[in-house]
Amino acid sequence: MSMHVLVVAESIISGHRLVRVRERLADKLEFIYFDPYIQQKTLYKEKKKLHSL
Repeated sequence: MSMHVLVVAESIISGHRLVRVRERLADKLEFIYFDPYIQQKTLYKEKKKLHSL
């Protein structure tokens, strides 16, 4: 069984999306990252799971 999943994270301000890997049993992903649409750092939250790795 896979220990990791591929997830889509979305900026809470602009809607810009990133794909990240996280552990299957970990909490939903939240991180601060540079958003190219608004040229600032912003909070990204996990939107949905894509598939197992």
